[in-house]
Amino acid sequence: MPEIQRRTSPTQKPIPPAKDLKFGQHFSDHWFWSKYSEGKGWFESRIEPYGPLALDPAASVFHYGQALFEGMKAFRRANGEIGIFRPEFNHSRMCDGAARLCLEAPPKELFMQGLKQLIQVDERWVPSDEGCSLYIRPTLIGTEGFLGVRPSREYVFFILLSPAAAYYSGGNQTVKIWVEDKALRAAPGGLGATKAGANYAASLQAGLEAKRRGYAQVLWLDVQHEGIEEVGTMNVFFVLKDEIVTPALNGSILPGCMRDSALRLLREQGAKVSERRITISEVAERHARGELLEAFGTGTAAVISPIGELNLRGNTMVIHGHEPGPVAQNLQQTLIGIQRGTVADKFGWMKTLEQL
Repeated sequence: MPEIQRRTSPTQKPIPPAKDLKFGQHFSDHWFWSKYSEGKGWFESRIEPYGPLALDPAASVFHYGQALFEGMKAFRRANGEIGIFRPEFNHSRMCDGAARLCLEAPPKELFMQGLKQLIQVDERWVPSDEGCSLYIRPTLIGTEGFLGVRPSREYVFFILLSPAAAYYSGGNQTVKIWVEDKALRAAPGGLGATKAGANYAASLQAGLEAKRRGYAQVLWLDVQHEGIEEVGTMNVFFVLKDEIVTPALNGSILPGCMRDSALRLLREQGAKVSERRITISEVAERHARGELLEAFGTGTAAVISPIGELNLRGNTMVIHGHEPGPVAQNLQQTLIGIQRGTVADKFGWMKTLEQL
């Protein structure tokens, strides 16, 4: 692994107070980056003052969409230490996604050391306020300048740090969701199971239309507009009378870190949990029979996002009286407690900087 060079900023940016933090809109003083070139390997790893990234206008990231990222969080724990939630999961998923996009994944040591040293340099940006965290965005892009459909032979891996408050301004209140039955987020054999930038570009139009209608996000369906896949940028769970269901990973659903964490916690608590195909028709039928008790999304940014309403072709399904249900609340409290160090970490998910 190349030695990480440091060039620190002579000045420090002011950190906004917790009440003014908007998700993904504030960035720390520095960023980390490393270059890869075919035949040369990884080289020139640096921590530098946050600033523009110079790229060739013909870089493959612009023309052929070779872009992949991860979302992670660091926390100021109850004992004052900084803890990072499941960093190995994110590195492993980046490696899987890199293979799908024909990118060169950063080795684990480079990923972890870049993360560790960047947070050490910008430690003051890790919030201690309740509900706040340091959002981490590792990113991998193709940078070779050429026009022609083939994988890049040059890459840049970089990491950004962004202090954040709660993802939704309303805190852990329920959100209203529009069921999207025209546009598709992903298709079988596509990039749905990869955290590629292209997936998010494909979701923007439907998301904007949902907001115009007064809904926070969309519930994505499969190519038959029947099987449920994700909710916005999150995995989705339904608490039914006789089981808790999340859609099975089918190649077009992202294997989320919070999805995996929620499944493990629910099973450890003795809940009957199923990973299977669940359709919007089944959800509507269960709701009509009073058997849809809760619904919620899971994701790094929001952790647990309770769903209070689904709109399917103009028909409204109110869930748990527009209030967060007990399963969602328990998961939220447990996960945040583990992250903050106030709940026992039975699975060893939290890592200190020294453990990276």
